[in-house]
Amino acid sequence: METFSRFVLRHKLFVAMLWLAVTAAGAFAVTKVSDRLVEDFAPAGSAARDANQAIDTTYRSGGDSSPTVPVIVLPPGKTVDDPAVRTALNNAFQTAATRLDARVASFATTGDRRFVSADGRTTFGFVYPRHPAGKPVDEGPDLSKPLTQIIQPSLPTGSTLRVTGMDLLSEGGGGEGVSVLTETLVGGVGALLVLAFVFGSFLAFVPLLIAVVSILGSFLAVYGLTEIGEVNFLVQFVVALIGLGVAVDYSLLLVTRWREERAHGHDGEEAVHRAMATAGRSVVFSGVAVSIGLIVMVVLPVPFLRSIAYGGIIIPSVSVLATLTLLPIILATAGPRLDWPRLRKDSHASRAWAAWTRGVIRFRVPAALGATVLLVALALGGTNIHLGEAGSGALAKSGPAYEGVGALKSAGITSGVLTPVDVLVPSGSGPESVAARLADVQGVRTAVAPSGEAWRQGGSALLSVIPVDEGGTNAGHDTVRRIRDAVPSGSHVGGEAASDIDFIGQVYGVFPWMLGLIALLTFVLLARAFRSLVLPLKAVVLNLLSLAAVIGSVTLIWQEGHGSDAIWGVPATGAIGAFIPCLIFAFLYGLSMDYEVFILARIREEYERTGSTREAIVEGLGRTGRLVTSAALILCLAFASMAAAPMTEVKMFATGLGLGILLDATIIRGILVPALISMFGDWNWWLPAWAARILRVAPSSAATSSPTPPELVRVPDPTGT
Repeated sequence: METFSRFVLRHKLFVAMLWLAVTAAGAFAVTKVSDRLVEDFAPAGSAARDANQAIDTTYRSGGDSSPTVPVIVLPPGKTVDDPAVRTALNNAFQTAATRLDARVASFATTGDRRFVSADGRTTFGFVYPRHPAGKPVDEGPDLSKPLTQIIQPSLPTGSTLRVTGMDLLSEGGGGEGVSVLTETLVGGVGALLVLAFVFGSFLAFVPLLIAVVSILGSFLAVYGLTEIGEVNFLVQFVVALIGLGVAVDYSLLLVTRWREERAHGHDGEEAVHRAMATAGRSVVFSGVAVSIGLIVMVVLPVPFLRSIAYGGIIIPSVSVLATLTLLPIILATAGPRLDWPRLRKDSHASRAWAAWTRGVIRFRVPAALGATVLLVALALGGTNIHLGEAGSGALAKSGPAYEGVGALKSAGITSGVLTPVDVLVPSGSGPESVAARLADVQGVRTAVAPSGEAWRQGGSALLSVIPVDEGGTNAGHDTVRRIRDAVPSGSHVGGEAASDIDFIGQVYGVFPWMLGLIALLTFVLLARAFRSLVLPLKAVVLNLLSLAAVIGSVTLIWQEGHGSDAIWGVPATGAIGAFIPCLIFAFLYGLSMDYEVFILARIREEYERTGSTREAIVEGLGRTGRLVTSAALILCLAFASMAAAPMTEVKMFATGLGLGILLDATIIRGILVPALISMFGDWNWWLPAWAARILRVAPSSAATSSPTPPELVRVPDPTGT
């Protein structure tokens, strides 16, 4: 790393101009990239994806798109059996179909009494707007106002009309939210406050500058990815906010070590070289560790996960490059002037963290047991997790869409009607007979096969199957499975519930293999870096326990509602988005390794210097404790900002990431790591000759009797070079 840093500092102007060009291009890309992102979550080659594409291609609506649902409540004395009322309803829905270019289904157009409440006064219908032929499907338009203008004048005096639907409920529940730019700015302000406390000088602005360069450079790379293939819209959130946290983390580590070297009397470029030789190597290793959890997602059979994996790999890669090339130039040229008024100094370890670590070591057994019990208790909360779409009750809490659901329930009509299942049957299947068969399936309220070109194309027919339970529930998933079993050969069953079922089967079916591969890669990487078999095994086990606790916490907060309503005003969702656990795992597994590397690298360095495991733990945490806490706080602020996004799924994702970082920096790194390393003693450094040969590093054993002089200390190269 010293050779690399000397090369960078010899070519300051070239490197600085290169990053200036990347930043300028990234600023352009960030304004354009959102229009090139997609919202497709279905696994490639799944039955649901094929069904939804076939339905959309043939009928230009439906599939995984939810319908808009007008709910009509007639005045007392009026029912749908009144010929005049039925005629008015039929005219209203037919007019809506014509004027909105939509396919519709209702009691008036199908004659199916299951569109009506038992007393005949409440009825509902489906309206699917069709997108122009040859154009991709965009988010469905808000039809609440035009439908109201079309239907309301035809209704008897005293009737009420409420337009609802899952999309409208989602919009009402989440509001407009804030933009990615606003979220990043909020996170950046929080990061600046933390950095100002850490450094006590104008150096607080330097990590933010590196973060800006890294984020814009990452967006430029994502923009390039959109030229190659589809990239999911979630990438913009993870690039902006995880990029902010990771870039600041790496900069914080290098700047802190640079200040420490200057406090020890090393001035000018020499302080930069010495910081790069230690902290710079940790940055490289951290970037590799963060990427491991994301690289494995590339092998999963889900395009949107692959695109997020590519984007996620870009984040640490660009951040590492900026930290190791641009930051040394800033420190070498302007660092001493920016380190003013220097209200804090880095000449010695934090007394508070050193005292805390001694206390943990003294009570290491009860500390380890207490922390483990807490994590296991949180992890048990995830045993009841249900993967699927959030229920209607967790979305809007006021407004016409909310009132529409209330009107349905008051009339004895279940909210499952909001999530109908489209079934595409091939030519010659007899759509009416298929609909009659599906209407008898357990969990189905009714099934209809309307006539007309909006429902019949090229010999095929489109059926609408209305379930009793919402598609995102366990009962709803079971209903979709029974529908799949009941349809004739060659038929397609679409919808979001079917997509979730396929996603869960394809992704989580291989999840244990992915978990094992990530654990193995991490173990090998850590074993090479710290020349130990015990430390990497401990790190992997603690990471998995921490992640299980996070998934359990997300389940308790969102699915069970223990906190989501109080904090975000969102009631219990009854389900966790199917893609959320695997994303949380992939990102947290790598991010938590940042702290593991920061701490263990310094502990190993101190052990090489002193030969004492206890002193290495105290000095290591004394040097890195404040750094890790500050870095974790910055990431938590970034994820708290991310939780302001309008989508409930993004809120869940941000909650999981924030909790994971918080648990990792406190319970794991602040208690379990020092307690367990203290309990293991010299076994921490055990690397027998046979393992060293496999890993291609020098064997490791107990410390030598004569400690290495401090000026000759070097952390083992994580890259093995």
